[in-house]
Amino acid sequence: MSLRAGFARHRFLLARRASQVGVLLLFFGSLHWGWTVLGAPVLAGNLSASTLLGVVPLADPFAVLQIALTGHWPRTEVLLGAGLLLLVYGVLGGRSFCAWVCPVNMLTDAAESLRRRLRLRGELRLPRNTRYVVLAMALLLSLFTGVAAFEWVSPIGVFHREVLYGAGFGAAALFGLFVFDALVLRHGWCGHLCPLGAFWAQVGRAAQLRVGFDEQSCTQCGDCVKVCPEPQVIHFNDAGAAGMIRSGECTNCARCIAICPEGSLAFDWRARIVARQARTSGASAPVQQGSSSS
Repeated sequence: MSLRAGFARHRFLLARRASQVGVLLLFFGSLHWGWTVLGAPVLAGNLSASTLLGVVPLADPFAVLQIALTGHWPRTEVLLGAGLLLLVYGVLGGRSFCAWVCPVNMLTDAAESLRRRLRLRGELRLPRNTRYVVLAMALLLSLFTGVAAFEWVSPIGVFHREVLYGAGFGAAALFGLFVFDALVLRHGWCGHLCPLGAFWAQVGRAAQLRVGFDEQSCTQCGDCVKVCPEPQVIHFNDAGAAGMIRSGECTNCARCIAICPEGSLAFDWRARIVARQARTSGASAPVQQGSSSS
């Protein structure tokens, strides 16, 4: 494979890694190297609650929901931060967070790469909707215990603390998650158990940035399904009718776009896709001839 072809195939992976590492680097640089803009830290806090440039509040809506259920109403700026991220990910696709920001994704992708290289097969099988059960449990525990349940055990928070403050017991937990994904259950954490992913999947139902699908050029070779971390979202008949991948569980990771040999998949806006499908349907509708009487 040529360098150009290799870059084309891995361009979205490189972009995702740059985004994930870049977010962590902004936190690290602001905390340890004093990165500032006009005297304010570039990015201060963590992935649950932070401040951009000392002005813009950012807050994980799922964390805020758990805190509200504990009976402790979040501050106004925290609510504004949660609303802002809901708006951003409501446009970009809720689970874009999972593929483009969440640091744990790098760990689970590494586990998947090891599985492929060694041709490992895990024995455990779980339905994908198990994560919605975990989501409900996290919310109920927050309500009845008075503690934001998932925030206490979140691998995302553990990963963030390990990077910012140094290796500790959290590193052992993250290694355990890697082993679980590599040896026990394929796509175990992100694909089956993570309640934050389940939360963002609900937000992603109404997302405006979608993976558009051109049914006419698709040969249904299945390459996209093979690389997709959420293969259940790719249904050729449904995608053909809608002109896009509609499931909120799509992470917009773009693996399918990069690997499609026909170029049948590409990012596009929902409104453009809907308009295009409407024009196509209108053009293909049979013309009814009026009857004449003598």
